[in-house]
Amino acid sequence: MLLFWNAKLVLLAVPKTATTALEAALLPYADAAILNPPEKKHLTARRWRNHLAPFFETKSAPMQTMAIIREPRDWLGSWYRYRARPEIMNSPSSTAGMDFASFVEAWLSDPPPEFARVGRQSRFVANAAGKVIVDHLFRYEDMAAAITFLQARLGVALALDHKNASPQVDLSLPPDLEARLQREAAADFALWARLDHAR
Repeated sequence: MLLFWNAKLVLLAVPKTATTALEAALLPYADAAILNPPEKKHLTARRWRNHLAPFFETKSAPMQTMAIIREPRDWLGSWYRYRARPEIMNSPSSTAGMDFASFVEAWLSDPPPEFARVGRQSRFVANAAGKVIVDHLFRYEDMAAAITFLQARLGVALALDHKNASPQVDLSLPPDLEARLQREAAADFALWARLDHAR
């Protein structure tokens, strides 16, 4: 999470949406940052609104929030690849030796096992009632729109490096599992689909 006081803007770090690269580019301009631990860095919109916003907004204009959202299947694929990395092999969080379909099935289970406990983007940006409470949402697939917004809002020129890239692997799913994913993660797919790249 990065906070820009003069711009009245907070960048919420949705996991697996280039937040590390954004932080590297934006940190010199931020007035406050939470970079570690991961559960604090990836502060949800609800936690921002309930816990930190009252502190920062005392006697000042409300801060606006922004976040990046990734196509849900691709987002899950990024998590799957990231958790297959050698340094966590044999840990409960590892997906090493597992195919993507098994990971998706685990993610859809209730509750998911440790290796598939990665949350949902639709919940990250919403309140307890499921209403989106982030002011500015951008597609990961159209990062240029997010960069344009940030440059205009902050008055700086940004160059984004690619960080934490995961190796490419086969992310195909059997048709029945693909249909189940679309059905049971409908809120995530609907959120991504409605972003118009111009917000």
